[in-house]
Amino acid sequence: MKRSISRFIITLLSIFLFFINLQAEDFKYVGVQKCKTCHKSKKSGSQYGIWKKAAHAAALKSLSSKKSLDYAAKNKLGDPAKAPECLNCHATMAAIDQNLIDPTGRLTMEEGVSCESCHGPGSEYKKMSIMKDREKAIANGLIIPEEKVCLVCHNEKNPFFKPFDYKDRVTRVQHPIPGKK
Repeated sequence: MKRSISRFIITLLSIFLFFINLQAEDFKYVGVQKCKTCHKSKKSGSQYGIWKKAAHAAALKSLSSKKSLDYAAKNKLGDPAKAPECLNCHATMAAIDQNLIDPTGRLTMEEGVSCESCHGPGSEYKKMSIMKDREKAIANGLIIPEEKVCLVCHNEKNPFFKPFDYKDRVTRVQHPIPGKK
């Protein structure tokens, strides 16, 4: 009888831990259009506009440059805008598990390297009630990017690699919320 109770408790505990773990990995990618909703105004810091003008937003388009096309031809990659080797760093959508895309979102390849490449999938932290509290946002999937996030793509494996100075590069993509650190 004691063994049965022990097995039952262990089984319940295992199920409980499984669901906690499952929930922690249940954040979904929603796409830049969802982020834009709150991050386009001057009051919020115009993050969407800053991103839109930067190289990350044009990352997919850069694969159609002469330099990219020549590299792809030389290395028998076909169209670099369709080659997984290139897309993993040039389009958020290509770099993630497709099961992690929120069906109510609008994540697209054309976004290039979008918000969620650096900040993590936004399905849970996008809610205003959560975004107002940094700790809550982090607990709900928000990533405050560090150098290691950038180095996933900005490294020697990139055929067009240039020395990567994180401190300099991060100043080029900064998009702070006014009045917050």
